Amino acid sequence: MDIKLEKYSHLFITKVVVFIIAAICLTGVMKAFVEVVVENDGDFSIVMEDHYFKSRSYVQESDSLVGNLTILLEEYKNEDHILSGGTIGEDEWRNVEENLFSDFKFHSKSYNPELTKEKNHEMFKQEYVDEISQAKEKMIKNDLKEYHLLMQNLEEYEVPLFYASDGTNVFTNTTMTEKKKFENYPSYMIFENYKQEIFPNELKENEYLYGLTQHIDRLDPENTIIYVAFTEEFLDSKTKEWHENKAIVTKNLYKLVGFLTGFILSFFYLVLVIGRKSFKDQELHLYTIDRIYNDIKIVIGILLIPLWVSLVDELFEKITIFLIPITVPITIVGLVLFLSLVKHFKNKTFFKHTLIFNLFYNLVKFVGDVYRSGSVGVKTVLIVIAYPILVALTFFMFPVTIGIAAWFAYKKIKAFKALQEGVETIKDGNLQHRIEVSGTGEFGRLASNINSITDGLKKAVDSELKSERLKTELITNVSHDIRTPLTSIITYVDLLKNEKDSSKTEEYIEVLEQKSKRLKILTDDLFEAAKASSGNIPVTYEKIDIVSLITQGLGEVNDKIQAMDLEFKMNYPKDKLYITADGKLLWRSIENLLSNIFNYAADGSRVYIDIEDLGNEMLLTFKNISATELNISADELMERFKRGDESRTSQGSGLGLSIANLIEIQMGRFNIHVDGDLFKASIHLPKYKFSNE
Repeated sequence: MDIKLEKYSHLFITKVVVFIIAAICLTGVMKAFVEVVVENDGDFSIVMEDHYFKSRSYVQESDSLVGNLTILLEEYKNEDHILSGGTIGEDEWRNVEENLFSDFKFHSKSYNPELTKEKNHEMFKQEYVDEISQAKEKMIKNDLKEYHLLMQNLEEYEVPLFYASDGTNVFTNTTMTEKKKFENYPSYMIFENYKQEIFPNELKENEYLYGLTQHIDRLDPENTIIYVAFTEEFLDSKTKEWHENKAIVTKNLYKLVGFLTGFILSFFYLVLVIGRKSFKDQELHLYTIDRIYNDIKIVIGILLIPLWVSLVDELFEKITIFLIPITVPITIVGLVLFLSLVKHFKNKTFFKHTLIFNLFYNLVKFVGDVYRSGSVGVKTVLIVIAYPILVALTFFMFPVTIGIAAWFAYKKIKAFKALQEGVETIKDGNLQHRIEVSGTGEFGRLASNINSITDGLKKAVDSELKSERLKTELITNVSHDIRTPLTSIITYVDLLKNEKDSSKTEEYIEVLEQKSKRLKILTDDLFEAAKASSGNIPVTYEKIDIVSLITQGLGEVNDKIQAMDLEFKMNYPKDKLYITADGKLLWRSIENLLSNIFNYAADGSRVYIDIEDLGNEMLLTFKNISATELNISADELMERFKRGDESRTSQGSGLGLSIANLIEIQMGRFNIHVDGDLFKASIHLPKYKFSNE
C-alpha cells in the first residue's frame, strides 16, 4: 500500500488535481467570508445569538436614532440656540481666536513685539473684527447645517416610535407624549429620571446594549426623557430577517470551516511534495516561474490582496455575479507564487534568490575581486591599456617614453632582487635581518610583511626559550620546597627510632604531622597547577552572585583578617550582579588572591575590593599595600608558578599565581598591576545572560 501511495503521490497529475482542490477551497473560504460581510457586515457572532432581543441587530435599529437624539438634546437644541452661538464651545472658539491672532502676529503691521500680549490682543480684536465675525458666522452655519441634517434623519424614521425632550425642546415622530402609551408596545426603552426601563426582559441580557446607554449617560437625567417603542409588525419583520441572516451566516460558517479544512490539508500536501518527484528524491526541481526573484514574487503576492479587495469593493453591488471570476485567477496566481517560495525555502535558496541579494552579492563580489587582485592587477590593466595610448600620443618623443618605462622596470627589478636576497638570508637562520625596500608599492608591502613574519618568529623563539627557563626554574623551586619538609620527615623518623623519652616522641610526632601536611599541600598545589597549565580542569558554568560569593568568603577568613588587623573596603553596584563561571574554580582563584594578600600585605593596612558592571562583563579588582618593597615587575608576577617574593622567605608554595589559567578557562581575563608598593589584581568575567535578553 505504501509503495502504491508513493508511486502516485508525486505524479504531476496528482499535484495538479490537489492544486485545483486547494484553489477551489481557498476561493470557497473567500466567497463564504464575503457573503457574511454582505449579509451581516462580517459579523459571525450572530451564530451564537439565540434570540432577536439578545442580538446586535436589535440594538443597531435604535443606536443611530438614540445617538442623534442625544446630540440634539445635548448640543444643538434648536435653531435659536445655534444662531445665538450657544453651540460654540469655549475651547473651540479659543482655538479659532488663536489661529486668527497668529495670522495677525505674522502678517499685520500693527503687531508690536515690544508691547504686552494683552495690548497686542486688544489691537488684534479691533483690526480683525470682521474676520472674527466671519469665523463665528461660519461656525454657526456649520452647526446649523448639521442640525438640519440630523432633523432630516429623524424625519425618515417611521419605526421605532420615539419621543425625546429636555423640558423645552421636543423631538418626536409620533403624537404620543406619555410613557404609558409607549409601554403598551411589545418592546420599548424608557430613559427618565435616572431610571431605565427596558422591555422585554431578554433585552437586559443583550451584551451590545451598553453602546446605546453610553449615549444616554451624556445627558442631564433630571430634565431629559427619551421614549423608544417598536411596533409588533416591525419586530416581526426584523425577527424574520434576523433568522434568515443567522441561517445564511451559519451556512457560510460551515462552508468556511469545511473549505478551510480542505485548503489546509491540500496545501500541506503541496508543501510536502512540491519540487520533488518522490519522497527519496534529494534533488529539488525548479521551473520557469521559479526563476523570478523571490522578493519580486513576495511584492506581487502582497499587491494581490489590495487588488482583490478593491475589485470586490468596486463591484460590491453585483458581487454575487463577479466574486468567483475575480477570486479564482488571483487565488491561482497567489498559490503558484507561494509554492514557488516554498520550493526555494526547501532548496535553501530563499534569500540567495532575491534581487536585492544578487545586486549586493555582485557588487560585493566585484569589489572583492578588485581588492583581491590588488593594485598590481589594476596597474597592469592601466599599463596594457594606457601605454599604447601614451605611445601613440607621444610618438614624436618615443625615446623619452621608452626611457621612462626602462627606469620603472629597473626600479621594480632592483626591489625584487633585494627581496630575494633578504629571504635567502632569513632562510639561513638570521632572524635579525631586515629587508629594506623603499616605497609603499606591492614590493614594499611584501617586504614589510616578511619583516613582520621575522619578528613573529623571533618572538616565538624567545617565548619558547623563556618557557624552558621557567620550567627549569619551576623544577628547581618545587624540588627545593618539597625537599625541605621531606628532609625534616626523614630526620625525625631517624630520631624516633632511637628515642626512649615519650614526651620527646610526642614532640617529634607533632613535627612529623606538620611537615607531612606541608608536603601534602605542596603535592596538591603542584597537581592543581599542572591541571591548570594543561587546561584539563573540568568547568561547570553556573549563575553566581559575585557579591554574595566574596562576602561569604571574607566571612570564612575573618580570623586571618583580624589577626593581621586588615580593613576590607568593598564597592559594588546596588543591583545584584550575576556572572557565568564555575563557583569552585572562581572561589579557588579568589582564595589564592586573598592568600597572597595575607602573605604579603602590610599589617593594619586597607584592602580594597571593587566590583564594576561593564555591560557584557564584570570587573573584579583587589588592591592592597605590600609589607615589603615590590622589587619585581608585573610581567614577572604574571609568569606561571612565579613566587610573590624573590627571597623565598614566605610560607607560600610558589604555585598560587596560576590564577591566570583558572580565570582563562572560565572565559575570563586576569591581569596584575604594580605601582610602587601598591599591588592590584583585576579579573574580568562574563555576565550572566538572562533568558529574556
